Amino acid sequence: MKCIIRHESRGRLRVHLCRARMTLREADLLEYSLRAVEGVTEVKVYDRTQDAVVLYRGKREAVLRALGALGEFSFEKAETLDLVPEHTPRVLNREFEDKLAGTVMRRMISKLFLPVPVTTAISLFRSVKYIREGLRALWHGKLSVAVLDATAVSVSMLRGDFSTAGSVMFMLRLGEILEEWTHKKSVADLAGAMALNVDKVWLKAGDTEVLAPLTEVKAGDCIVVRTGNMIPLDGRVVSGEATVNQSSITGESLPVVKREGSPVYAGTVAEEGECLIRVEKASGEGRYDRIVRMIEESEKLKSTAEDKAARLADRLVPYTLGGTAATWLLTRNITKTLAVLMVDFSCALKLAIPIAVLSAMRESSANHISVKGGRFLEAVAKADTVVFDKTGTLTHATPTVAEVIPFGGHNADEMLRLAACLEEHYPHSMANAVVEAAREKGLSHEEYHSRVEYVVAHGISSTVEGKKVLIGSAHFVFEDEGCRVSAGEEAAFAALPEKYSQLYLCIAGELAAVICIYDPLRAEAKDAVAALHGCGINKIVMMTGDNRRTAEAVAALVGVDACYAEVLPEDKANFIRAEKAKGHTVIMIGDGVNDSPALSEADAGIAISTGAAIAREIADITIASEDLFALVTLRRLSEALMARIHQNYRTIVGFNLMLIILGVAGLIPPTTSALLHNASTLGISLHSMTSLLPEEEKNS
Repeated sequence: MKCIIRHESRGRLRVHLCRARMTLREADLLEYSLRAVEGVTEVKVYDRTQDAVVLYRGKREAVLRALGALGEFSFEKAETLDLVPEHTPRVLNREFEDKLAGTVMRRMISKLFLPVPVTTAISLFRSVKYIREGLRALWHGKLSVAVLDATAVSVSMLRGDFSTAGSVMFMLRLGEILEEWTHKKSVADLAGAMALNVDKVWLKAGDTEVLAPLTEVKAGDCIVVRTGNMIPLDGRVVSGEATVNQSSITGESLPVVKREGSPVYAGTVAEEGECLIRVEKASGEGRYDRIVRMIEESEKLKSTAEDKAARLADRLVPYTLGGTAATWLLTRNITKTLAVLMVDFSCALKLAIPIAVLSAMRESSANHISVKGGRFLEAVAKADTVVFDKTGTLTHATPTVAEVIPFGGHNADEMLRLAACLEEHYPHSMANAVVEAAREKGLSHEEYHSRVEYVVAHGISSTVEGKKVLIGSAHFVFEDEGCRVSAGEEAAFAALPEKYSQLYLCIAGELAAVICIYDPLRAEAKDAVAALHGCGINKIVMMTGDNRRTAEAVAALVGVDACYAEVLPEDKANFIRAEKAKGHTVIMIGDGVNDSPALSEADAGIAISTGAAIAREIADITIASEDLFALVTLRRLSEALMARIHQNYRTIVGFNLMLIILGVAGLIPPTTSALLHNASTLGISLHSMTSLLPEEEKNS
């Protein structure tokens, strides 16, 4: 397949592909293949003209080499690379482009070429839909926009003015197409941003488990899912039992017990328990459609502002009808009456406000912030209290093992090997550090323990060679499980370095090793906390299960207002509950299984993307782990959203009121009134889809 450079400027190329035609799928394959080229920043492929516009940074030669390779480009080969997302906007946009063009063309043909009797018959036929919807609304006791539309069409036709009736219905149809297009595009963009972020799974291979890439799992394979793990693929439980949080898919608020034979869905999370799942859909297809349904139907999507808009829109319909009747009684002029009837506030209110929220959620996704509903953006805008977990949140997402101190005559490397064998089942920042340390030392840790049990916020329990093995916090191993330090080693235990966080490994009731974790503070943590204070957050609190001395040192460095150490998950949740009872709006930020109760309790729970799957599932918002300034961006974006919503209220009411006044004054006819009303609705909706934050404000 050859290509010709049609136009070139600095950082931009327009090329033409020498082929007869291009399908929508082929256009997507070419676009995403070119996007994968190093240096390319943006690609736009035009399937109708077989052209592609490539924007790039850096050296022109690299892009030219990639374009030169198009001579050997194969769509079949590109398909196997899996570069294209499951759903792209191209098909949706083409569908509505065709609908819009078809509607306009039919109207032009009707006006220019068809005789009056035919256009009258067409108007009568098309009016049935609007009149039926209006009567249905009245039958259910609702004075909705459908009643206004039906009244306008009916009055025009009763007057014998079929031309006006046709124009009104044409404008209504255009409005319907544009409204549906903008809404579906917003929902599709948001759903496409909700990725699973699961790369590997525990694959059952005979009597052992193998950590395998997700892409290698096929339908019929069995995978193991444990407490805190995300279920990455659709399937059915073969054995075991787990309570699964599937609110992201079904909207259910309570976890569901899954036993042998129960279906499970990609994107849900095991809150507790362990089960073996036989995979039924290797690619997890169907998740996208379920997400779209959840976005459209879930009450989570509705913020207070959206609810207010919907209620206000419905309340304004009777006033519009009353104004129409009053205009007729005072003027006896049907043209002026229809001009008033063509205008209603509810269309714009019901469309523009939800689209503003959906667009804000999409803009959040572009900033690596995933938001599950408008009410949470509203909560972030109103928040005055922020609660931080420490490990993996204020401290770095990838802590490291600084030292392994053996006790009881054990070998340090062997204890690290055993710890990694246990910790790899329950990914958390400290667990990941242990696994990584073993990998760097070349310590293979094949499965040689029995069933692993995770005790939330405490540690892990298992059995090795008939002996009970525990790893976790001091509270877990010494207080809850009654483990002890071997005689004569008390001094070594007392001399453990205070600057590190510690994991305690015990075998058969005796301390076998202490794993010292270096948990460095994030470089941006102090500035991010200061920036949150500057954004109007009055109280910033750090709560952690770590020891008091380590916690207080971190708190002093980052500048939080209060610090609570050695707390349990229920302590965090109780603190948030108490703050809410005092009238505060509270945000909780965490990354672990132990943060889940607090994340659930907060007005807006925010999880770190590299944290436990259950934390991401329960949280209302997820931010990328790279930069805490995403929280500042989120706050500014939420405040900008609320400002836009209030601006939309003022614009909608003001503009439509002006149209009513102009109609009553006889300055504009009904068709112009309908045109301007629909145009304003579309304009406000399109403005609501624009970015809330200037580029320079993002992550600054």
